[in-house]
Order: sequence, then structure tokens, then C-alpha cells
Amino acid sequence: MNLEYKHLIPDDMSAGSRVWIYQSNRKFTLTEALSLENTFEEFTSQWKSHGTPVKGFATLFFGQFIVLMADEEQTGVSGCSTDSSVRMIKSIESAYQVALFERTNLAFIVKDKIELLPINQLQYAVEKGFLQSNTLFFDNSISTKQDLLTKWIVPLSSSWLGKRYQIEN
Repeated sequence: MNLEYKHLIPDDMSAGSRVWIYQSNRKFTLTEALSLENTFEEFTSQWKSHGTPVKGFATLFFGQFIVLMADEEQTGVSGCSTDSSVRMIKSIESAYQVALFERTNLAFIVKDKIELLPINQLQYAVEKGFLQSNTLFFDNSISTKQDLLTKWIVPLSSSWLGKRYQIEN
């Protein structure tokens, strides 16, 4: 599986740009992904905070993760502008019949494939050897562009899960 994504993130967005990641409960089809590109372009071109345009970016990574970014060095994102982004994500959920706000499903790369696992099954998966300390984990809790570039896809043992569940190298 090709995990190269960093070159797709705009260089002209500041390292502290705010990031939201929405993980789908399934991969989008190619047709859906192409349609989403239009949705993202339309949204980011019209995204405003108190009437001021937000320098934004949105894309779909690995067919399953919607990444939304706002450069707050240009324009701060307010409650209303955040609400508008949430409305867009909810409209995508409805239009494509996917779950994008389910935070209890965790994403890992297992046998060169993205696999979702409910958090309540994590310990069992580790104990049975389905997940190891070096299994790559998508940490969707990251919040900045810099973290997206350096901390989004990490070995399980290096993540907050590894610390919480005592997963050792």
C-alpha cells in the first residue's frame, strides 16, 4: 500500500493550520471520490469566517479519510465557520450513506490494507497478535498540519493508544 500523501498537502498553508480528519466506515468508490472533489472545491472556495474568506483545503486520502484544513494565520475559524464545515460533512454522510463521526472505530494498516477495529476490541487484537507494536495506526486526533505531516500514521506503540494500553515495542 502506498502511504505517500505528504506531497498532496499544500505547501502554502502554515504548519499550524488547523486540521480535522473524518474517517469513513467504508472506502468511497472512485465515482464517489471524484464527486467529493467537487464538493470540497465548492466548500473551500466559499468557506468564510465572519464574512472573511477562510484559506482552506479539503481532500480524500486513501479513499477513506476526509482531511479538512484551515490556515488560521490567514483567518481564524469561528464557531459559525466550523459549523458550516460540520454541515458539509453531515451532508456527505447522508448523500453517501457513510458514518464519518464514529470515533470508536480505529484504523490500522494490516496486511497492506486499511482495517477498522472497534476500540473495545483493541486489547483482544493485540493479545491475539492481530496487531503488533509496529502496526501502523491512523491517529485521527491530530489537530495541525505539522501533526498531519509527522504524526498521523504512526506505529501503534508510538501512539496515544500504545501508551494507554501499554503496547510495547
